Amino acid sequence: MTEKAKSQLERLAAAPTAMGLATRLGVDHLRRLGIDPEPLLDRCGLSRFDVAGATRIDVISQMEFLAQVSRATRDDWVGLTLARDFDLREAGMLYYVASSSHRLGDALARLQRYSRIGNEALVVQIERGVAGCVRLSYTGAPRHRDSHFMEFAILVLLRLSRHLVGRELVPTAASFIHHRSGDLRGTRRALGCDVQFGACADEISFDAASFDLPLAGDDPFLNRLMVTMCEEAMAARSSNLSPFRTTVENAIAPLLPHAEADSKTVAGKVGLSERTFARRLAAEGLSFRSILDDLRRDLALRYLGENLQASQIAWLLGFHQASSFSHACRRWTGKSPSQHRREARAAPA
Repeated sequence: MTEKAKSQLERLAAAPTAMGLATRLGVDHLRRLGIDPEPLLDRCGLSRFDVAGATRIDVISQMEFLAQVSRATRDDWVGLTLARDFDLREAGMLYYVASSSHRLGDALARLQRYSRIGNEALVVQIERGVAGCVRLSYTGAPRHRDSHFMEFAILVLLRLSRHLVGRELVPTAASFIHHRSGDLRGTRRALGCDVQFGACADEISFDAASFDLPLAGDDPFLNRLMVTMCEEAMAARSSNLSPFRTTVENAIAPLLPHAEADSKTVAGKVGLSERTFARRLAAEGLSFRSILDDLRRDLALRYLGENLQASQIAWLLGFHQASSFSHACRRWTGKSPSQHRREARAAPA
């Protein structure tokens, strides 16, 4: 076995993996546009062999690949583009265990339990109250590095729900943790409702009565068979998928624009006392300050590639003044925000 192959196997063993549906759709999309996907795959540690068959794909590599596809196609909404019209049966077992359920609420509960089969980092949570809410989150993968896959997942969830009940189900609201600027009308058209970006959660909500809608494909015999197969697939997956640093990053990210990303608040978000939180970080050679600073740096570099003013970026990162962000940017890059943006735009693709 080559050193490259060993490295890829070690990476897959340590990181959450996915079926790679979004990656394969991205490859097909590039080929239809006459763009060679192999250089983009290579930049993300992937190859054509990884996407040719049943090989599972590193979740973070998939996130990076979708970002590459977005840049190559100049499509800032590539997650929605890929989710719009593919055959939902390509989701495999997840499609069939959901579609053979009795009611929409049952189908969503199946997805809540078995989502790890499709993507080990994706957590689905169902809340039934005045409104029926489906919330998505990541475990073992950094949320701040993604926007395209989460948009892809929400639209696929909506398309699947509409397909299962056989009607144009209209959400009451949708939200995403990541920031978006510019013309958002395409997102509202795709989801059919108002969409909030820079929110505290990635979720889509329906009228609570929607969860009781019967499914056209209700098949109790097939459903029992699919549940058995899904349980076996779940048992085969590793359960240790959540590095603590990533859990902390995912708790910090939605708090930044509200300037609430302090140690006490984040400790509460991850279910620990402030003292236990500090001990857990220290035991892993981490500090809250360094995690916060690294996360702000990563987000800043991404935001500087967008058409955002320095004052807007400062707010998104939780700085009280634009000057504080400018000082931090010089510390991270050796350049002011405007200098970094000019040089990044002048650099060859």
